[in-house]
Amino acid sequence: MLQQYNPKNQDLIVYINGKLSHRDEAGVSPFDSSVQNGDACWEGLRLYQGRIFKLDEHLDRLFKSAEMLRYEGMPSREELIQALRQTLEANDMHDSVHIRLIVSRGIKYTSGLDPRINTRGCSIMVLAEHKAPVYDTGGLFLITARQRRPFADVLDQRIHSSNQLTSILAKLEANDAGADDALMLDTEGNLAETNATHVFLVKNDVVITSTTKACPTGITRDTIIKLCGEEAIPLEIRDVPEEEIHQADEVFCTGTMGEIVAINRIDETVYHGGKPGPMTRRLAARYQELTRTEGYVIV
Repeated sequence: MLQQYNPKNQDLIVYINGKLSHRDEAGVSPFDSSVQNGDACWEGLRLYQGRIFKLDEHLDRLFKSAEMLRYEGMPSREELIQALRQTLEANDMHDSVHIRLIVSRGIKYTSGLDPRINTRGCSIMVLAEHKAPVYDTGGLFLITARQRRPFADVLDQRIHSSNQLTSILAKLEANDAGADDALMLDTEGNLAETNATHVFLVKNDVVITSTTKACPTGITRDTIIKLCGEEAIPLEIRDVPEEEIHQADEVFCTGTMGEIVAINRIDETVYHGGKPGPMTRRLAARYQELTRTEGYVIV
């Protein structure tokens, strides 16, 4: 799965620290922590008909990441919402838009790793693109990556960090295999997530997903968990051994950028005849209903 260039994004206006600039003219200081150390946290947001879906939940996760990283001078929610609004208005955007909101530790007065050399507060960056959900709704092919997701004693995955090297290494494995994405296990061999999305199994009409011991919490993941409760669909959240993944009736993935999409094949295992299964279709339809009616009105 290779995202394609959208000509509508040729003249995007991006937001960096209060300044709106053309995408080709925007500049981030080489002293910024995001550049020097990958020291930034981010959220992927989606705009539906002038509303950002689950904005409060995304901002809650962003502030939790910043708290765990001990950022100083974190902008307020109101400042972040205003940066989002300015960016969308500058681009005259109202629908089918994906937004990447980034907050870094900020600019250093000299190169280095020590957070004490950051004295100017956090940096804010907003990139909004015309971008429909990126996955083929017919389903995906994954391979199981050798790259593993670590536990909190190595890197706490509750930090939604811009440093995504483990995901990039796994994605390289998927690219080499001609797959859409990579399935990632934790260091004990249980399901974690893909390199970009959370994963759910369906077995005997029970929906099963992993814990978040070795993957970030997910806003779309949480929405599916809530929908299962509302729809009286049995749900299990637990460790899922690798062999159980290959015994599932259906598998699907969740994420803001791609929404809810079937996984038709993992390695040599094909699910539901290589087509989206009934539970996947049911939950995807309910999710789309929510996106049409809920969200924070921003433009």
